[in-house]
Amino acid sequence: MHYHALTLALLSSATSTLAAQPYSTWMATSFLSKGQKINNHYVANVLYEGIQKAATFQKNATLLATASKAISSIVSSNGTIAGYDPYYYSLDDIRTGNNILYFWDSEGRKEKKYEIAAAALRDQLNRWPRTPTGGFWHRDPTYPNQMWLDGIYMADTFYATYTSYFDVDNTTAWNDIALQFDLIESHTRNKTSNLLQHGYDESKKAVWADPVTGASPHVWDRAVGWYMMALVEVLQVYPKNLSGYNRLKGYLTTLAEGVKKAQDTSGGWWLVMDEPYPGKKGNYIESSATAMFTYAYLKGVRTGLLAESYRDTASKAYDLMLQKFVTQEKNGTLSWEGTVQVGSLSGNASYEYYIGVPLSQNDGKGAGPFMFAAVEMEMWKGS
Repeated sequence: MHYHALTLALLSSATSTLAAQPYSTWMATSFLSKGQKINNHYVANVLYEGIQKAATFQKNATLLATASKAISSIVSSNGTIAGYDPYYYSLDDIRTGNNILYFWDSEGRKEKKYEIAAAALRDQLNRWPRTPTGGFWHRDPTYPNQMWLDGIYMADTFYATYTSYFDVDNTTAWNDIALQFDLIESHTRNKTSNLLQHGYDESKKAVWADPVTGASPHVWDRAVGWYMMALVEVLQVYPKNLSGYNRLKGYLTTLAEGVKKAQDTSGGWWLVMDEPYPGKKGNYIESSATAMFTYAYLKGVRTGLLAESYRDTASKAYDLMLQKFVTQEKNGTLSWEGTVQVGSLSGNASYEYYIGVPLSQNDGKGAGPFMFAAVEMEMWKGS
């Protein structure tokens, strides 16, 4: 009995200590305690960006050093990225470049191995397979002539940041970045709902491709979340004097309106967002996109890209996440719930496909963006 009481007391103490933390660092330290491994995969890198954002804003030097060492550990002294094949063309693999550039910049721009690694990723984009109109294939040879919203976030946030650091006067590069968004917009935007379908096939050969636009049939929430975050991130560095800037800003403001209209009364967003599927059997409020939209709204407002009124949209979503998707374990750590494992255009892209994919606990695709959103909320509230 005495041992049991002591154990409970220790757990209670640990819980209260952890609970005193802001949610950003609480989730970050929780994930590290679960043995989160770093590699060049986009999920690990999104998660570690969340850890880095939390550590930076909350001035947690230990946490920041952990994130820094993790990224350093996957880049060898000669600039080779562990697990990266420069002749395998999957846009997901470009995402690690954001983490590399962050630490190169924030730590004094003196780490040569980071410059070499980032240059290799940028060089790969020069030889990337493209659609006839110039869009990056999502993956070669698996998805020929296909562009997905997910890929815009994976590649173009890095492409834009790299260009802003190393090649800011390269108008050709900036125009190319804008082109990727232009193509997605022209093929997948629904002008009624202001939402975007998951992707499109320019060759219109995929089983799901619309015969006119090539678009896939449904609006998948996480794809839209990646895309909305990509717009916010790219606009942070895109030159305002170039015509692409106003186009991208227009895409963001229109999307922000559509996403707000699609918000459920609970504050979250449905896995399949296009009508008439919200509320249909099998559909559900999904956590990763809810986190992504919350972050995009808050950062968009903070940086002057979106109207102040969207803070209310984001606050409602944030409250839902704390209530529904953030759970506290007995040992005082947090877990993240409600994230769908995957969404792909590899099959028939049917409604039944999307709702049939299982959920996964502690999925970095949701927990990372939650940390992004938590940091923005803490910035706003001054906590």
